[in-house]
Amino acid sequence: MAIRDAFLPEFEYEMTTTRKTLERVPEDKVDWKPHNSSMPMGRLAGHIAEMAGFVSATFMGDSFDFAPPGGQPMQPTVMKSRQQLLDIFDKNVAGARAAISKASDEELYKTWTLMNGGKTFFSMPRIQVLRSMILNHIIHHRGQLSVYLRMNQVPVPSIYGPSGDEGSM
Repeated sequence: MAIRDAFLPEFEYEMTTTRKTLERVPEDKVDWKPHNSSMPMGRLAGHIAEMAGFVSATFMGDSFDFAPPGGQPMQPTVMKSRQQLLDIFDKNVAGARAAISKASDEELYKTWTLMNGGKTFFSMPRIQVLRSMILNHIIHHRGQLSVYLRMNQVPVPSIYGPSGDEGSM
């Protein structure tokens, strides 16, 4: 079995549950954060939406620089509206799905590098980037977002089983 064929169902499941969480982000709470050192809810939700787009970027070359020397640094996504957030997420997931579905095992084992300001942040095989730096990263922030929702009395969707608000999946 090709790696992509094993990875895609997991990716699809996680993106479906992530979208359910993003659908709940209240438009009137984009600046809310649980602590001064925390990301505001609108930025956290935007980061989750943009993370899915990093999959496509991982296949557009052997490296990506968030702030290329002499170039424009990447601008962080901040939620302006729920529809804007979901549109970005859906577009990024569609691009990710397309990139993964045509990736060969050879491409997935090839080393890819993330840089910031021309300096290497990390280098690892693309499959490791997809799993740990993107998918697990999205799951991590989705967990944070579900706590933000709970703290704002927004019903948390079921993700890996029933939540305190939804008795079934």
